[in-house]
Amino acid sequence: MPELRVGERQWTVAAGSNLLDALNAAGLSVPYSCRAGSCHACLVRCLHGQPQDARPEALSEQQRQSGWRLSCQCRVESDLQVELFDPLRDGIAASVLGHDWLSANVLRLRLHAERPLRYRAGQHLVLWNASGVARPYSLASLPDEERFLEFHLDCRQAGAFCDAARQLQQGDVLRLGELRGGALHYDADWQERPLWLLAAGTGLAPLWGILREALRQQHLGPIRVLHLAHDRQEHYLASELNVLAERHAQLQVELLTAQELPQALAALRLQSRQTVALVCGSPVSVEQFSRRLFLAGLPRNQLFADIFNEHA
Repeated sequence: MPELRVGERQWTVAAGSNLLDALNAAGLSVPYSCRAGSCHACLVRCLHGQPQDARPEALSEQQRQSGWRLSCQCRVESDLQVELFDPLRDGIAASVLGHDWLSANVLRLRLHAERPLRYRAGQHLVLWNASGVARPYSLASLPDEERFLEFHLDCRQAGAFCDAARQLQQGDVLRLGELRGGALHYDADWQERPLWLLAAGTGLAPLWGILREALRQQHLGPIRVLHLAHDRQEHYLASELNVLAERHAQLQVELLTAQELPQALAALRLQSRQTVALVCGSPVSVEQFSRRLFLAGLPRNQLFADIFNEHA
């Protein structure tokens, strides 16, 4: 059986063992969220040996040459020595600038990174707290314009990260892991095409940044924003969205609850097959939105979706 080594620890694992599971079974507490190679919370660096990697394309060539691998996508087939991601060594320090509640359940964090980050609207980062708990969150801030990094945390459920985040104060320091780009982005080539942004819960966070990026780039086509929330009080950016709709004639905003969703989805009609749709939220909501858009005639290559897995 292959041997797995981390620091001074060394033990045998069954051939074909998932690397993330093997590390966590040994008590090393490697964080993870999606287990699909998207969130990048489970990064480890291979020092000796190579695991079987199911998703080599998920990392850049530079990262792979430096030995980084996503442990959730790797299987141990031979002896392997790895080094865990250390937020103090490998991460970027970021201090809390703002900490306020946008609704009863949505916490807004604004952070100032110790060095500037170049990012696009729609990307996400892994946040590490002082206890070493890590979670991926999408950026809601507008790059190159806002001097802070903004995140919207869904705190409906208790959890190690959210419970600690509730207690954060201005000046407290978090660490930032790898900046990661998902499916969501704004392309200047879409400027004259209809743009639909459909979000559930805090899936609105990356679309809030993308919406403002589109408007900053003077998007000419109609823009439709649909936000699904548990109840009216959880439309946590309702006033900000309505202000933008008043200023931009091409922007239409719809705020829906779960009870209103079936009728609203049934009424969706594409005005143009050139429409581009960006969808973000829980697996169930993304599936609901996507299915209806396809039935309405949206070409599959014109839908971009990110799934928010439940994590706290």
